[in-house]
Amino acid sequence: MAKRVFRIREGEPLFDIVSYGSAALHENGGRLTPEQVEQLRRTVQRVPEVMVKVLPRASNDLKAAGKHVDYISRHGKLALEADDGEPLEGRNGHALLEAWDLDIDDVRRQAGLAAVSGRKPPKLIHKLMFSMPAGTPPDKVLSALRNFAREQFWGQHRYVFVLHTDEDHPHVHLVLKAVSEQGVRLNIKKATLRHWRSEFARNLRLLGVPANATERAVRGQDHKAKKDGIYRASQRGDSTYLRSQAEFISSDLMKGDIRVDSGKRRLIETRKNVVQGWAQLATALKKDGELVLADQVRSFAAGFSAPRTDRELVARELISKVRAARTSNREMVR
Repeated sequence: MAKRVFRIREGEPLFDIVSYGSAALHENGGRLTPEQVEQLRRTVQRVPEVMVKVLPRASNDLKAAGKHVDYISRHGKLALEADDGEPLEGRNGHALLEAWDLDIDDVRRQAGLAAVSGRKPPKLIHKLMFSMPAGTPPDKVLSALRNFAREQFWGQHRYVFVLHTDEDHPHVHLVLKAVSEQGVRLNIKKATLRHWRSEFARNLRLLGVPANATERAVRGQDHKAKKDGIYRASQRGDSTYLRSQAEFISSDLMKGDIRVDSGKRRLIETRKNVVQGWAQLATALKKDGELVLADQVRSFAAGFSAPRTDRELVARELISKVRAARTSNREMVR
């Protein structure tokens, strides 16, 4: 029997990425709700932003699921915590996956895939990561994630999670069974991630941790976060993707080719809409007597840097390195 598809309550961001605040104003008779005002305040004050990532699917079969559990538990050195609240010491994560009946789901999945050739097999698990910037208390990040997971998934989707503190930013890895106990499959969409970011941030604030969840474009940021594998490789200095991209752009620069990406026009249009949206919000705040916050909103939007594509960012970095090398060579000659 085909699995039903479950769509969680996704909600709407306080500042819609398309209308940038104007929708909120129209819905409330030109006024902002207290919750919206507080999010505005957090955003212009640059309160730390939460991050929620879906990790690459890789070969998402039963064996791969076990390997991922090994990885996040550091091969049994870290205690996993399951949805029943009990810590799992050692390598009991594999026993947990067996209790989730992933082997049965895998057989069903492969049978369904055989009937529809050319399609990627549906996931057995979702591999998620929830993180906060450096300096955030790790125990608060873990507690917020525990509360978030209980609210969103308990009694529906089985899950297990573990805190990592081996990097500057504390983060929690969460493994979520894709099919619920009621036989409903969870598909993660952009709106799902927006909702999860908002709820994770809310749980952090309930614990006294300043946390915010807004869209990148609304904050005047253009470039997307690198995929997890590319980002980690770039941190080590051995990303073949970034190296090949830099070589390609370097070749263009040497030829005098400084053409603008086709996506530049879209970035400029998006930025224009964002700035207009912030202006509308500043006007609404002024009408409500929030004069200080209205001025902060205007200053915030005025401080946005010019929108740049990924190609422009790489080109600027290459030019900067060339100039620094030339300066260094001149000083050595002296």
